Amino acid sequence: MMPKGTRASSSAPKKVKTPPEPRPSSSIILLSPTNQVLLLHRVKTSTSFASAHVFPGGNLSDFHDGTLPPPGDAKRHEDSLAYRLGAIRETFEESGILLVRKGGKAGPLLNLPTSERDKARKAIYEGNISFGKWLESIGGVADTENLVPFTRWLTPPGLPKRFTTQMYLYMLPLETSPDPVLSAAQSEALIPTPDGGAEITAAHFDDVGTWLERPGRGEVILFPPQYFLLHLLSQFLTGAPAPGSLSPLMEHYSAQREKLRVFLDTVPTTTHPKAVNHPTSQIPWADKVISPVTLGLRHSDQRSILALDKPGAELKGSDRGGDWERVVLVKFGKGGPTNAEVRGREEVLVEERDAKAKDEAYSKL
Repeated sequence: MMPKGTRASSSAPKKVKTPPEPRPSSSIILLSPTNQVLLLHRVKTSTSFASAHVFPGGNLSDFHDGTLPPPGDAKRHEDSLAYRLGAIRETFEESGILLVRKGGKAGPLLNLPTSERDKARKAIYEGNISFGKWLESIGGVADTENLVPFTRWLTPPGLPKRFTTQMYLYMLPLETSPDPVLSAAQSEALIPTPDGGAEITAAHFDDVGTWLERPGRGEVILFPPQYFLLHLLSQFLTGAPAPGSLSPLMEHYSAQREKLRVFLDTVPTTTHPKAVNHPTSQIPWADKVISPVTLGLRHSDQRSILALDKPGAELKGSDRGGDWERVVLVKFGKGGPTNAEVRGREEVLVEERDAKAKDEAYSKL
């Protein structure tokens, strides 16, 4: 017992709040036959990415996708069959697009009537049948082999919900048979969802450049992961051929995809003279893990400077990492992130040092 009148020491250890365990999830950046990208519009009441446009995907399920290593195991944050099945299942549930081969891995993509898809989406969403069992019943095989890993994102500590999200690219064949679901998404039709529209209101394919322009016009909200990945894709997926071009359409889009594949496979992942010496430059895009860290607020416009090189608390001290060369500038507000921009890290930090030096010089006058 402390003597009367004695106050508790201010140096007593404070209880440290343990950050929530990241939930395993996966998403697909889906390319149409004309290299447009599919984004889904989330409702404003959504508990994650409210009102934003996001890639199709969601949380993994032991029932549908299989089990993962336990929390604390680094392999929990690695690409695996469970992540791939979850990505394909969630894409089907949310958009109706079925990335499944008929009869086997070498078969054509399965094209089911819309009514049959919607019935299956509801049954899978409600847990009345596992995704795997349903695939067996229709003679389908999930096309996991054609998913291309393209970064993993680990939510930083300090947020109420955290995810370890494996991102994939999937390129629909340049020649596909008529598909009513794809046609609806290309015309921005409403996509009936098994949850009755509680999370997703619409699915739409558009050019990468158009998606990147729309936030600036106040038409859509893109969070930093989506904006950053679309920015990388915009280097290669530049839209339709120029008017008067003699290049056949299929060759045009095929060439774009080939340049993208080379980019994804090339190590080092940067040509910047300083960044090329950073360890993250030796990590291919398939294996990069990104947990954004705020370096500070930009002097000129108070946008946050998000560094992308750290892999997150769960992988601290490992050989994992993201992208040192680039940062995302973004303004966070009640309405979501705005004014996003991808810039070179060194360029931005030099600007900040120069601005600080000018302020200090001015204050001495």
